[in-house]
Amino acid sequence: LYVSGGNTQVISYARQRYRIFGETLDIAVGNCLDRFARVLGLSNDPSPGYNIEQEAKKGTKLIPLPYVVKGMDVSFSGILSYIEKEANEQLAAGQCTPADLCFSLQETIFSMLVEITERAMAHCGRSQVLIVGGVGCNLRLQEMMQIMVNERGGTLCAMDDRYCIDNGAMIAYTGSLHFRYGHVTPVAKATCTQRYRTDDVEIVWRS
Repeated sequence: LYVSGGNTQVISYARQRYRIFGETLDIAVGNCLDRFARVLGLSNDPSPGYNIEQEAKKGTKLIPLPYVVKGMDVSFSGILSYIEKEANEQLAAGQCTPADLCFSLQETIFSMLVEITERAMAHCGRSQVLIVGGVGCNLRLQEMMQIMVNERGGTLCAMDDRYCIDNGAMIAYTGSLHFRYGHVTPVAKATCTQRYRTDDVEIVWRS
């Protein structure tokens, strides 16, 4: 499960590609959390998503929110628009707290992610789940995924912020693997493709 501010994908390796079995149809899960943090006026230090996670721990009321899973894909733009409207109205009426809203948003969108991940496990016949990306640091997401994986008799591999947040080391390591297997790009021909899809990359270092 690859979850960050820019991507939300369920991927699995097959025939030298990381195949995408499910993904967001609009905004990424991390983008959804970051934008809602701004609605609530939460700090960017150390990150909006982290502050939503801490606030959610204090929530006690689960507010019903749109749950959008379409086959193997998810959608977060509708739930974000809905909770932005509900936040202003319910907070003004004293019907909930910011913590309740953070708790409700996390529970809903993480449930969606667990559902499509479980579906991909069944489809691929896999028993292991690896969570990567900045949102993968969220302990509540890890906890919910662990429950599902345990029920399937599988294994969850979750990371902390040393490996989940953006870092140059993972890019350099990928480059070293390409170089080791004879794939070299001259500097003059090197380009940056921002929207390079995960399944467009040939994985030369795996059989």
